[in-house]
Amino acid sequence: MASKRVPVAELRRLLSAVSDHGKQHLVEVEADLMQTTFLLGEAIEKLGASFMAIHEAVMTQQQEIDTILSSAGLPAGTNQKITEYREKIGEEVNAAITGLQFQDMTSQLIERTIKRVNGLRESLTALATHGEGMDAEHEHEEIARLLVEMSANLNTRSDAMKFGLKKSVSQRDMDSGEIELF
Repeated sequence: MASKRVPVAELRRLLSAVSDHGKQHLVEVEADLMQTTFLLGEAIEKLGASFMAIHEAVMTQQQEIDTILSSAGLPAGTNQKITEYREKIGEEVNAAITGLQFQDMTSQLIERTIKRVNGLRESLTALATHGEGMDAEHEHEEIARLLVEMSANLNTRSDAMKFGLKKSVSQRDMDSGEIELF
């Protein structure tokens, strides 16, 4: 059985092509993540402003109702029901605003994903530059050394990313309480 030998120049070309294609995909992933972050921020800002406007309008309406009720001399039970509705509306608006906190946690996840993309891009760059100084006379030993070196380099980078990026995200921006995801 004849063994097929891969020339060092061909291996370098293949590694460079893999690196170039991978880096291009990562650039596109990063651009999509940045656009997602922007759109998410815009949507949350508009939703937050809308909920606050609804809350202010309801509060103004409640003040008018209070004025009408106090001058009309209605039975106490009627006032109680309106007070319950007011509290319920306030609770729902606050719950909706609190629910918008997911934007902060989502932004943290996207930020962490971008760091992973950057780490992978660095690994692909290292992949393309390995083996530039190979001696054609000892190409099989050099290829084996190159592959071991690349594997060690990728493992080192992977470990650095793993320990540098914590697994959970937590609420950082809103004062409504602590939330941790994952």
